[in-house]
Amino acid sequence: MPEVVTPIRVVDRSAGTGTMVRAALPAVPGLNRLPGVRRTGTELPDVVLRRPLVTVERDHVDRYAAVCGFPVKDTAPLPYLHLLAFPLHMELMTDPSFPFPAIGTVHLENVITQHRPVGIGETVEVSVGARDLRASTKGRAFDIVASAKAGGETVWESTSTYLRLGGGDKEHGDPGTTFAPVEPTAPEWRLPADLGRRYAAVSGDRNPIHLYPLTAKAFGFPRHIAHGMWSLARCVAALENRLPDAVRVEVGFKKPLFLPGRVRFGVRPSEAGWEFSLSSASSGAPHLLGRTVAEAAPSRA
Repeated sequence: MPEVVTPIRVVDRSAGTGTMVRAALPAVPGLNRLPGVRRTGTELPDVVLRRPLVTVERDHVDRYAAVCGFPVKDTAPLPYLHLLAFPLHMELMTDPSFPFPAIGTVHLENVITQHRPVGIGETVEVSVGARDLRASTKGRAFDIVASAKAGGETVWESTSTYLRLGGGDKEHGDPGTTFAPVEPTAPEWRLPADLGRRYAAVSGDRNPIHLYPLTAKAFGFPRHIAHGMWSLARCVAALENRLPDAVRVEVGFKKPLFLPGRVRFGVRPSEAGWEFSLSSASSGAPHLLGRTVAEAAPSRA
């Protein structure tokens, strides 16, 4: 049989205001029935989106580091390349062929694998595709898979798992990854009300649920919530000096983190690396649970 080749579409732009509008329209009653807005697909699109020749720029990295708690270095923080992949996430999820609206789709889990640190000034090629649409215990789950190459070498990979609520299979559906609970061990972190807007300014993720109480209420939240990828980044920043260059970070996003908020970080060693948490300072309920696993360093010829 002939080899099946997945189509590749080149995208050479960042996620702007127009992209976020396209993301929001399918979630608005009435507007979501209009041609070009209505979602009629039942399968994930079989396409890979690619951003060629994206430079890791000092100013952008430093602004990201400042918001997320990383020190200034000559390499990008481990989660930073997600920002370079994010425009492709949005381009894919706002395409009319995508079966679900981007707004209202829940970010459940994230796995990031860094094969080696990426230096400031390096140029990478970023690719994104969707795969594995499946029944979940709470609805339908799927993965957005991203990778970054430098000089033909894969240096970074990410799998973002999303959930569309409703019609789940409680008996046979995917229950998601199990993470061990970790007690808080660090002093309290106070998160300001404008944290979502600050992270949105550097990441391009201007989902209304993260910006203001009023915009979050329009989508069912009592007030705005922190980005899950900010929570992941802040935890990695707290662990950064303990992680090897080649490492995998796995997290599950649990309860929403409302802003302003008070949280505590927890960490303990494991056989493979570290287990960690970000929990409510008042109730102790986890907002995020995760772990790190050391990876084999890439061989050098």
